[in-house]
Amino acid sequence: MPSVLFIFTNAAKTLTGSATGYYLPEAAHPYYVLSPTTNIDFASATGGEIPLDPSSAENFAEDPECIRWLADETVKAKFASAKKLSEVDVNAYDAIFYPGGHGPAIDLPTNEDNIAFATRFYASGKTVAAVCHGSAALVNVKNTQGKPVYAGKRATGFSDLEEQLVSKFCICFLRIQLKAWKLDAVNAVPFLTEARMKQVGAKYEKAAEAWGSHIVVDGTLITGQNPASGRGVGEAILKALKTTAVDGTLRVVTGGRKSSQGVIRRRVASMYRAFRANLADNLS
Repeated sequence: MPSVLFIFTNAAKTLTGSATGYYLPEAAHPYYVLSPTTNIDFASATGGEIPLDPSSAENFAEDPECIRWLADETVKAKFASAKKLSEVDVNAYDAIFYPGGHGPAIDLPTNEDNIAFATRFYASGKTVAAVCHGSAALVNVKNTQGKPVYAGKRATGFSDLEEQLVSKFCICFLRIQLKAWKLDAVNAVPFLTEARMKQVGAKYEKAAEAWGSHIVVDGTLITGQNPASGRGVGEAILKALKTTAVDGTLRVVTGGRKSSQGVIRRRVASMYRAFRANLADNLS
């Protein structure tokens, strides 16, 4: 049975002081795609506590796989025994995967242990995968020629537009509600994922519309754009573990279950409806 290492953030606060961590569906959705047929371990750059972004738990409180994840004793045990990345054997795993959330864009891009581990793992020719801000964890990773791993590669991650939309929505909500809560997403992280990926040479791709599922596979590199892409990244990892070469673009993943893209869009639409309702109440 193949083995996959989920590499998590240790960052619990954004640069603006908001609570952050890993984003719940970006871990839970691919986990339950992979867990029936793969061994999965957890790790983080420095070891210790792996924080969960509390907003993701709120936004996906009715998502079946997220509910299952939070109650899953096996998942809890994996967190309790999570490895420190510097102590992990590169040869022990067939694939590595970076879940998103603002956290991995804060601590992982400059963490020397993460850079060294991912550089060695990529050089081994095995699958390296990330979703959303997890793609930011790879911006300083090098290929065997000493160039950025993204150089000349088709790839995706959380788009600049999506980051700006999150900021605008949350700041407006703050002003209307007059709450001491704020998520200025653009300034919450040291750089915008899309912009930095392009700076290091990625042939960046994204969905036609914000929040749409988009998964890109270029050789052994698998990336997903946003929360709607988590399940699709899991599917692509599973396919990569079963084949020696995967190259192409997977977009919306559908099948027996509802499309992740549709679920995410409905949740975003619900947030905006709440925003408009509160706006009307405050202006009446």
